[in-house]
Amino acid sequence: MPEEVVITGMGMISSLGLSIEENWRNICEGKSGVQRITLFDPSGCATQIAAQVPPEFEEVSKTWIRKRAAGQMTRVTRMCVTAAKMAVADSGIHFDTVDKSRCSVIMGVVSTGNSTAERDTTLQNTVLKSMTNSMAAWISLEYQLTGPAFSVNTACASSAYAIALGCDMIRNQKADVVIVGGADSIINREEIQGFNALYAISVANDPPESASKPFSFDRDGFVIGEGAGVLVLESRKNAINRKAHIYAHIAGYAITSEGYNIMAPMTGGEGMSNTMRLALEDAGISPEDVDYINAHGTSTELNDRYETMAIKTLFGKRAFQIPVSSSKSMLGHTIGAAGAIEAIITALSLQNGIIPPTINYQNPDPDLDLDYVPNIARPKNIRVALSNSFGFGGHNATIVLKK
Repeated sequence: MPEEVVITGMGMISSLGLSIEENWRNICEGKSGVQRITLFDPSGCATQIAAQVPPEFEEVSKTWIRKRAAGQMTRVTRMCVTAAKMAVADSGIHFDTVDKSRCSVIMGVVSTGNSTAERDTTLQNTVLKSMTNSMAAWISLEYQLTGPAFSVNTACASSAYAIALGCDMIRNQKADVVIVGGADSIINREEIQGFNALYAISVANDPPESASKPFSFDRDGFVIGEGAGVLVLESRKNAINRKAHIYAHIAGYAITSEGYNIMAPMTGGEGMSNTMRLALEDAGISPEDVDYINAHGTSTELNDRYETMAIKTLFGKRAFQIPVSSSKSMLGHTIGAAGAIEAIITALSLQNGIIPPTINYQNPDPDLDLDYVPNIARPKNIRVALSNSFGFGGHNATIVLKK
């Protein structure tokens, strides 16, 4: 029998906080982390807003990362390592008491953030800062773990893929503990101008807090966010043996490729629907048992339309009874970190019995008519939830979490 997989530790850095507790409180209060960009001067850019991590992060990171190592990391890598150390501390695991050869690290990484907005890059550290394997490497070095440590890049689904691959290692008894997650920031002039040229990101600069409005009629593109999310996955047997706190079970997943278009999802959300269906089959869970969906919900025209259609295709009439919300309405789109951050939020929803809202939902799109949990968090006993991540290139992932 495959090993059951559980979450025993979580760490999160985002525009809404520098700890799990701070993030969860602000998410439940429906706050927005979007503001005018201060990481560089955005003058001349059509988009001048983003969901930036608070500047206090640098001081917080110094309590977790040694000074010499920090100088060899980008700000994004420091976010990842900080979130990882928070997650390990939260899990209560002591790696000296376990077989380190059966402990692995898998990170979803699109880039390390060594862009024009990065500071203090020199000839001595530019290579180390740019290595996309560095996040997994630094974490494994920190705890002297000798199981596989690597990164995966599937665009906006990257850290959801990392969770899926970590699950496989535990299920197949190749590992007892896997640290999974991701970090990202594309808040820099070149990438913002590139996404502007693709008409993919919002230009609703004023007020910044209202720009990310998934499922709304007047949505005009996603808002860039940044941050890190890291989870400690363990076999249920391992977690019980050490009396660990269990946040949730990873009951199943699906990772697919649409083979359709480098940028647009399949018409009608066919690929998205198929991914959710396969994830439920993998978990052995009926569509009738799903209580909540944490949507990819980017605030773009095609994603929100097709994700809604995909949910209707899979769940039929019951789709109208399932709460669906988008964390990106508050956090922006954290790209490679999104899958892990949103899996953390989904796990907290299961544990606390609260569904986060979709904020800025003031002008409904008549074609999008599901229950998007508008503006205010909702108490609800959740037993099974889905977390969706869909990336450029047709990379799809759905994680099934169970109470």
